[in-house]
Amino acid sequence: MAAAPETKTVHSPALTYFSMLSLLSLCPLFVILLWYTMVHADGSVVQTRNYLKQHGLQGFIDIWPRPTAIAWKIIFVYGAFEAALQLLLPGKRVEGPVSPTGNRPVYKANGMAAYFVTLVTYISLWWFEIFNPTVVYDHLGEIYSALIFGSLIFCVFLYIKGHVAPSSTDCGSSGNLIIDFYWGMELYPRIGKNFDIKVFTNCRFGMMSWAVLAVTYCIKQYELNGKVSDSMLVNTTLMLVYVTKFFWWEAGYWNTMDIAHDRAGFYICWGCLVWVPSVYTSPGMYLVNHPVNLGMQLALYILVVGILCIYINYDCDRQRQEFRRTNGKCKIWGKAPSKIEATYTTTSGETKTSLLLTSGWWGLARHFHYVPEILAAFFWTVPALFNHFLPYFYVVFLTILLFDRAKRDDDRCRSKYGKYWKLYCNKVPYKIIPGIY
Repeated sequence: MAAAPETKTVHSPALTYFSMLSLLSLCPLFVILLWYTMVHADGSVVQTRNYLKQHGLQGFIDIWPRPTAIAWKIIFVYGAFEAALQLLLPGKRVEGPVSPTGNRPVYKANGMAAYFVTLVTYISLWWFEIFNPTVVYDHLGEIYSALIFGSLIFCVFLYIKGHVAPSSTDCGSSGNLIIDFYWGMELYPRIGKNFDIKVFTNCRFGMMSWAVLAVTYCIKQYELNGKVSDSMLVNTTLMLVYVTKFFWWEAGYWNTMDIAHDRAGFYICWGCLVWVPSVYTSPGMYLVNHPVNLGMQLALYILVVGILCIYINYDCDRQRQEFRRTNGKCKIWGKAPSKIEATYTTTSGETKTSLLLTSGWWGLARHFHYVPEILAAFFWTVPALFNHFLPYFYVVFLTILLFDRAKRDDDRCRSKYGKYWKLYCNKVPYKIIPGIY
């Protein structure tokens, strides 16, 4: 088998084991506590803490919702619908980056079409009174509980598949069961020739559920109050703009660390199947029962600045994509781009060349695109104002996630490019925040 993934050597062994075991054990518990606090404890961490302090472990067992038949049915129908769209909708053929073992995955870029069909279908079912999305909100705890257990089983399937039926040579074991389960065995697992598992879990289930739940929360607030607050409208609009941007750029996402470097295990797949639907949508979940009247002027300010952040995040990725597509023969901010030509050696011993962009947004900091992404998350959360901390958990989590990802990506590139990466860092000295970090 191939060597263990590069991501396993970024942190010290002690920190790696601690973080893995902590996330494996605590993330499922946190998802349920987050849902309970948002929906049943007024969004108050103090209220939930007092309840658990008073009732102890039995109290936590009591609030954990049991997966129900309707929860499983909703998950199955939604998952089957998205899988069918992934397989059946037409799309442009797109090649991913060459893998460490020399493979180049091929995708069908139909994410935008799937996104459009999903939202139109979901809203039409509500509009024509065929299915009421409030059912999803009313059974949200049961759905999250079912996802927690179902996704763990799915990750076990991925672990076994990686051992007995890998889809490509981009597969390997570290020799440690926990590490293999957490980080994953395969880089590009597929069912058959055409159904890419990571595209399904990351994009078509996880990111699509973000949009579906944003619409669900909006409809639920409307049915509760007979209107939708301007705070909910700003939150929902910004989240939908962000997810629309994601699917517009989905083929570019297939070149990122999530797809091209992180293997399919608990970290990526369970995270996209459970963490994204629950944590990423949580500001909207809070606003359902906490409508805030921002006023037209403040709402528009937040909306405009939030959209600007999303656009800058998109433009960062667009610049790099265009730079790669044209092999550096393009204009960046009206000028020929500055670049470093770096050579590296693949695991098979083949020497290849990459161009590292050092101008435009990418001349400000090596991971500047994380700045507008974090700010966008803040602006779709700030309509909740500041009565409770919990709506801002996603912003805090995203900041930690992206700063850690910047470190992992820098370490990976340093190992890959050697002296050329040192040149790149000398030319672009700041990691994320220009002039600061």
